[in-house]
Amino acid sequence: MDTLTGWWDDFFWGSVVVLQVFFVALVLMILFGLLGSAAKLSSSKILQSIANGYTIVFRGTPEILVLLLFYFGSAITLTAIAQYFDPSIKFIDIPPFWAGSMAIGLIVGSYATETFRGAFLGVDPGQIEAARALGISHFKTFLYIRIPAMWRLALPSFGNHMLSLIKDTALISVIGLQETMFVAEQATGTTGEPFVMYLMVGVIYLSFSTVITLAVMGFEKYGSRHLEVSR
Repeated sequence: MDTLTGWWDDFFWGSVVVLQVFFVALVLMILFGLLGSAAKLSSSKILQSIANGYTIVFRGTPEILVLLLFYFGSAITLTAIAQYFDPSIKFIDIPPFWAGSMAIGLIVGSYATETFRGAFLGVDPGQIEAARALGISHFKTFLYIRIPAMWRLALPSFGNHMLSLIKDTALISVIGLQETMFVAEQATGTTGEPFVMYLMVGVIYLSFSTVITLAVMGFEKYGSRHLEVSR
C-alpha cells in the first residue's frame, strides 16, 4: 500500500474520467443502436445498406484501431475543413475525451444495433396492431409501446454491452486521456512497480463492472415483476 502513497488522488480523478467517458459513450451507444436497428427494420434498402455497413465495419475492426483512426482521422478532417475557410490555421486537434467517447459509442453501438433489432422483432405484434386500430401515430407507437416492450427483452444483452463499454474506456489512454490506465502508466514510470499499479486499475474496473452487473440484475427483476405476479 505504501507504493500507492501519493497516487490515490490521481487514481480517484482518473476513475471520475472513466465514469464520464462511460456515461457519454452509453448515451451514444443507445442512440446509434436505436438508429441502426430502426434502419435495419425499415423498408428502405438504402437505410438497410447503411446500417449493415455500419455493423460490419465496426464489429469487424479491432477496437483500438477504430479509436486511433477516429482520433487522428477526425483531426485531419477538421483541419482540412478549417483550412478551406482560413488557410492560416495549422492544425485542429479534437479532444481525446470526445474522440474516445464517440469511438467507443460507435463500436459498442454496432453490437447494440443487433440486440435492439432482435428485441424489436420479439415485441408482440398484437400490441402494434391494437395501437394502429386505436389511431395512434407511428411515432407514439414506437415511443410508448415498442420501446417499453422491447427493453425487457434487450436488457440481458444490453447489460453485456455496458460491461464492454466500461472496459473499453481503458483503451483511451493510448490517445492521451488521463484516466486510470494513463495514471498507472505514469505511476509505473515513477515507482517501478507495474504490478501494484495495474492491479489497482483492475480493482477499479472490477468495482465498476460489479455495480453495473448488480444494476442490470435489479432492472431485470423489475422488468419481470408482472410475470411473478401472474404465477
